[in-house]
Amino acid sequence: MKKVAFITLGCKVNQYETNAMMQQFIKKGYEIVEPTNQADIYIVNTCTVTNMSDRKSRQMLRRVKELNANAVVVACGCYVQVAKEEMEKIQEVDFVLGNNEKKEIVEIIEAYAEKNKKYHKIEDVMHQKEYIELGKITDTEKTRAVIKVQDGCDRFCSYCIIPYARGRVRSRKPENVIEEIEKIAQNGIQEVVITGIHVASYGKDFKEEYRLIDLLEEINQIKGIQRIRLGSIEPLLITKEFTDRLSKLEKICHHFHLSLQSGCDETLKRMNRRYTIQEFQEMVARLRKVYEDVILTTDIIVGFPGESQEEFEKTYQFLQQIKFYKMHIFKYSPRKGTKAAQMKGQIDGKIKEERSKKLIALSNKHQKEYHEKYVGKEVEILFEEEKNGYYQGHTKNYILASAKSQKNLENKMIKAKCTEASMEAIFLEI
Repeated sequence: MKKVAFITLGCKVNQYETNAMMQQFIKKGYEIVEPTNQADIYIVNTCTVTNMSDRKSRQMLRRVKELNANAVVVACGCYVQVAKEEMEKIQEVDFVLGNNEKKEIVEIIEAYAEKNKKYHKIEDVMHQKEYIELGKITDTEKTRAVIKVQDGCDRFCSYCIIPYARGRVRSRKPENVIEEIEKIAQNGIQEVVITGIHVASYGKDFKEEYRLIDLLEEINQIKGIQRIRLGSIEPLLITKEFTDRLSKLEKICHHFHLSLQSGCDETLKRMNRRYTIQEFQEMVARLRKVYEDVILTTDIIVGFPGESQEEFEKTYQFLQQIKFYKMHIFKYSPRKGTKAAQMKGQIDGKIKEERSKKLIALSNKHQKEYHEKYVGKEVEILFEEEKNGYYQGHTKNYILASAKSQKNLENKMIKAKCTEASMEAIFLEI
């Protein structure tokens, strides 16, 4: 039995696709092993969202050969899709597959490995019109499953390379999504995370009128599923109609990741983000009106081309006002092939670092304040794993919780009192 190891970089979509590829190998009789073990085949599912992601992808592709000099090294994913010339320079790689080729990865490897030939194929995803299924059922974590419902993005933000790596919006058929979640529920999984490259665009490519909220209403009816969590979503999705219908779904988790990117209208315009600060405030108000305990997280880019000190201060003040639970801060780095890379007014690295530190400090302050509000209150936790005698899990609004217990709490949903809080988590008495 040949051994296969997977290394996954990047987002939940990549995690989902890695799981789907694993299932393809398992069905063909391969054994899946940890990346640190010696394997016959190493598959690196790459990421290209930032320059750092590119660097990590290259480093990983070169390192895996050190684990087994005779192993077959396979590069696939988003970095591969947009860096064809760079991939040709990495001698350690035997197979180069784009995102569309993931669906037949086992067949490709078996066909060419026998002939001892290298293989290089990357289809142009920009012409892909239909969603490609990678497998009927994916592997899951012990307590939650990531479900990919769409691929591609039509937004073309000026800093982002992802539309070129993933192509146009293609939505997965609702019946396939429902079938997968029903089978996952039968296996005892209680929580699903709905993800995609641009989840808010789900259904826009269908002939019939069927959008994300319609899909969520169907998922809400599936027996065994207790929680439905949304991955990162476009702020413009949060309309009055959407929130009115969403608020009626009792399984929806009260946590929403809204990718703001900047708190300044002038910067947002250069980014080609299609909303204003006022519109974003209205979306946040809608969510906070229907969910008293809602947790909002976001992404922020600092040092975008042309971001003056005044523009940064506008962002800082807006973030103080909105008071996100947590902010993921990214220092802008030019991406070859994007409009922003050609813009004037590129910001010095030291300034980016200073602005980044300031926003991280603000994020940590807000997160600790949120946690302290829960001390003395009862919360409901879905426990996921045990570490050093402590079980960890998340509340419905995605706050990390920890509790010491002699009993096995894995995949158990329990109500308990919060007795202590830190910046990282809340602590419960069981």
